[in-house]
Amino acid sequence: MPRYVKCISFFMVKCYNFGVVMYMESIYNKTFDELVAYFETIGEKKFKATQVFDWLYVKRVKSFDEMSNIKKDIIDKLKEDFVIGNIELDSVERDVEVNKYLFVLSDDNHIESVLMRHDYGTSICISSQVGCNMGCRFCESGRVKRIRNLTAGEMVEQILKVEEDIGNRITHVVIMGIGEPFDNFDNFKRFVEIINYQKGINIGSRHITVSTSGIIPKIREFASFPYQVNLAISLHAPNDEIRNDLMPINKVYPLKDLIKEIKNYIKTTNRRVTFEYILLDGINDSITCANELCDLVQGLNCYINLIPYNETNNFGYKRSKKETISQFYDIIKKRKINVTIRREFGTNISAACGQLRSKKEDL
Repeated sequence: MPRYVKCISFFMVKCYNFGVVMYMESIYNKTFDELVAYFETIGEKKFKATQVFDWLYVKRVKSFDEMSNIKKDIIDKLKEDFVIGNIELDSVERDVEVNKYLFVLSDDNHIESVLMRHDYGTSICISSQVGCNMGCRFCESGRVKRIRNLTAGEMVEQILKVEEDIGNRITHVVIMGIGEPFDNFDNFKRFVEIINYQKGINIGSRHITVSTSGIIPKIREFASFPYQVNLAISLHAPNDEIRNDLMPINKVYPLKDLIKEIKNYIKTTNRRVTFEYILLDGINDSITCANELCDLVQGLNCYINLIPYNETNNFGYKRSKKETISQFYDIIKKRKINVTIRREFGTNISAACGQLRSKKEDL
């Protein structure tokens, strides 16, 4: 079947010179319960959903015709309504412990994902949007404004494609690639439900981490999310003055309000929060900043993840010096706040934190 056809069942529309082209919905976009409902609407038993999930996520078929225990008329109906997949692998860059994947979407946009090998397992950092509207001054991903949200299926496929490439299962997922996941909240939730399902990919919710720059209404909503997904906050500054300059979202949701919401989240969920803090030379790495940061989060069930900045050619920020990073770490440690310095991955192939971009070309 062609990648795009004129049809009624679709998830997005793109206009070409020759008219409107509708894209078929990927079956990977369906949760198990939604697939059960689909089969019931076409007069079939709901156990068909279990069979299809098994073919998709256990046997990993590439076409509906491979689903040998499903009747031909049902296969034909599935082929009318869905496609198996809407993203394709464009290229892979490989380093010692990291692979960076460039994917092309059905509308010819590009996204990137990163595979990281740890002693505790294999993790993938996936993208949630094409581009990003947060506009963080130090982040390569945000140089392209959001073009659109990714569907849950497109997020799922990043995992499947990478697992196929490495010939092994991924154990941990972080939604920290291109895009702001909480700016695509509904698809993020569907994605978690799909990959957590025990008869599907079966990734435990505590092995999933989502990072947000601080969209307070969605943090509040996330507190009632019925999956125990880990929450990370991209903080990167200890006060409003610095954060306003680095992260425009702070002008909408200032630190005082953000910390108040985090306190509510911790009280509601009894779960620890991670604060991510990129260290920028001469910007947010002073002794004063370290103490301000401690004052900001003191008493919270949290830990601080210090991130040495990964420089790019498109920003003037510089990485903090090693001795400055060590000093910053020591101050936090002495204040008895849990703190780590993030282990660096993928710098050699521009796959490190803040270096992903949504375009194949240099912009």
